[in-house]
Formats: sequence, C-alpha cells, structure tokens
Amino acid sequence: MLSALFFYLFAILCVGAAFMVISVKNPVHAVLFLILAFFNAAGLFVLLGAEFLAMILVVVYVGAVLV
Repeated sequence: MLSALFFYLFAILCVGAAFMVISVKNPVHAVLFLILAFFNAAGLFVLLGAEFLAMILVVVYVGAVLV
C-alpha cells in the first residue's frame, strides 16, 4: 500500500518535471527540472528493485548534466 503511494508520487513528479523541462524558457531552470526528473526516475527504479540501475542513472546522467 505504501509502496504504491510512493510509486504514484514518483511517477507524477517525474512526468511533471519532464513537462517543465520542455516548457520553461530559462535553460538553468530546465536543467534543474531535468535533474529532478532523473532523481524521480531513480526513485522508481529503487521501488522496482533495481537499485544498481538507479545508482547508475544518478551517477551517469546527473553527473553528466552537472559537468
């Protein structure tokens, strides 16, 4: 029950952040929303039992965006 709540929370936040990436005008804000979308996707992977994939997503994609 609680995991379903977290799943829907992460999914809604991920879709919302992805929508904000393509709708905001400021590129800095778009990058911050992209990082938020990546963290929410990593949260979804953790809930699905793929912790290694979540860690790789955060390290590779968020690390690449920050550089």
